[in-house]
Amino acid sequence: QVQLVESGGGLVQAGGSLRLSCSASGIIFSIKTMAWYRQAPGKQRELVASITSVGSTNYADSVKGRFTISRDNAKNTVYLQMDSLKPEDTAVYYCHVLWSNSWGQGTQVTVSS
Repeated sequence: QVQLVESGGGLVQAGGSLRLSCSASGIIFSIKTMAWYRQAPGKQRELVASITSVGSTNYADSVKGRFTISRDNAKNTVYLQMDSLKPEDTAVYYCHVLWSNSWGQGTQVTVSS
C-alpha cells in the first residue's frame, strides 16, 4: 500500500520561497524515480521536476534555475525547494512515483502578486 504525503504549501508573495516535502511509505523508495507535478485551475497537470534513484534531475523549462528537487533516502522523503516564486507557479503540487499510479493528495501553493 503506497502512501505519499505532501506538506509545505502555503501562501507566499512573489519573489518568496517555499520548500515542499513528500514523505513516502509502502515502496522501496531508494530505487524509485520520484517527481513533482502541479495543476493550476483550468490547466492540465504538468511535470515540474523529477529525480532518479541515483540523483539525476530534470526540470520543466518554466522552473529551471528557480526550483531544486532533492531526496533523502534515509528519510524516504523527496523535496522541492521553490525560490523566486511567481504568480504563475500557483497550483496544487503533487508528489508522484514515476511509472506508477501513486500520487499524494496535493498541497496548495499560492503566490500573490
